[in-house]
Amino acid sequence: MTKDQKVVAIQEIKDLLQDAKVVYVADLDGLNAGKSSDFRRQAFKQNIKVKVVKNTLLQKAMEQIEGVDYSEMFQTFKGNSALMVAETANAPAKLIKDFRKKDEKPALKSAFVQETFYVGDNNLDALVNIKSREEMIGEIIGLLQSPIQRVISALQNKSETADAPAEEAAPAVEETPAAETPEAAAEGEAPAAE
Repeated sequence: MTKDQKVVAIQEIKDLLQDAKVVYVADLDGLNAGKSSDFRRQAFKQNIKVKVVKNTLLQKAMEQIEGVDYSEMFQTFKGNSALMVAETANAPAKLIKDFRKKDEKPALKSAFVQETFYVGDNNLDALVNIKSREEMIGEIIGLLQSPIQRVISALQNKSETADAPAEEAAPAVEETPAAETPEAAAEGEAPAAE
């Protein structure tokens, strides 16, 4: 690789990493061409960018990114490395885990998710269980809507129960004058006359 090619490769990596909130580095070593292609296809479907990179170029690109110190990840840059960038925090972890149901690889080397570093494949389950921003917002909205829905439901039930006695009372009022027919009045007077 010439110096110019290295500069271009570093710039491509920087472009991928710029403003990235979810960065994974995985080991794809041992995947044949077919499995590697299948992995990339599944990643594409899930809006995950995958790029196989040279470790030294990845490290140089990460060193040039402002605002994030990726140095905790550098120790894992050995062997074959694939850079994975996504919008959803747990998407790459789920992809790796699903793919590993059939194979030993890919293995997680390290990850930068929600301003936290995860080093080592033993963190894969923790990363799978991280809730995405959208999932968290959905849960918060659900929690906020729950009390409101209860209040609305209670108010609706209260208005229905308030209407029900009024309807029952109205026929009772109508029955009272109907019970006082002239015959009933005459009978009522007759005992008084005796």
